[in-house]
Amino acid sequence: MSSDIQTWYKQVPIFTRMWLTGTVGISLLARFGILPPQYLILQSVPLFQKLQLWRPMTAVFFYPLNPATGFHFMLNCFFLYNYSKQLETDHFKQKPGDYFYLLFFNWILCLLIGLLMDLPLLMDPMVLSVLYVWCKLNKDVIVNFWFGTRFKAMYLPWVLLGMNLILSSGSIFSIVGILVGHAYYFLKFIYPQELGGPSLLETPAIIKRYIPDVSGGVHGFGVPPVGQRVVNPQQQQQTTAGRFRLPAPVGPRTRSGPGLR
Repeated sequence: MSSDIQTWYKQVPIFTRMWLTGTVGISLLARFGILPPQYLILQSVPLFQKLQLWRPMTAVFFYPLNPATGFHFMLNCFFLYNYSKQLETDHFKQKPGDYFYLLFFNWILCLLIGLLMDLPLLMDPMVLSVLYVWCKLNKDVIVNFWFGTRFKAMYLPWVLLGMNLILSSGSIFSIVGILVGHAYYFLKFIYPQELGGPSLLETPAIIKRYIPDVSGGVHGFGVPPVGQRVVNPQQQQQTTAGRFRLPAPVGPRTRSGPGLR
């Protein structure tokens, strides 16, 4: 059992592994009283006046765990693992520095909006921003939802927003995540590729120096979304043949390449 877990853990791509490990680790340490939760949330006064500079980072990793929030936390970890892993191993397979820059850009936007709107936790918007980018890059992939409902991936962020509006009071976090994800997608893809504008989100050279591109193989980064390319009907039918088998209320199943496992 332990060897299987260790093998699985080592196979998770590096940035997804670091993000998931930080999220689970810090949240559990706070749950058992080892870390004080009041020092982990985002607050402008202690951040700027007391120079508690760790707060912007811990606000992304930390989520308060209790019987009422545990299931939501597990769903967030599920979405984090699946969609971050799929982006990192598919669209950014040979450009890990570009994926790091995506995470950095989304984190900065989440941080700025969080400070302006006094949001203490950034886990929800950060996870949904990455999910949004994946959904836009795979907009025509069919995903499964509750009770056998199926729809295109492009609608998934809005379905999750609707569920949060109905079942919880965390809709503002979902809205922030969608805005942040769309900001990245627009500046990286729509503006330069469709509107003919300059590329405003080129990965800085210093990141490329420390996280260089990987040569060889085939990857999907930088190509237009699926909806703008010719899709083989037989291949598209094969992508929707599977069924999601986890008992989570939100459980999308995607095509065999970047699909959920």
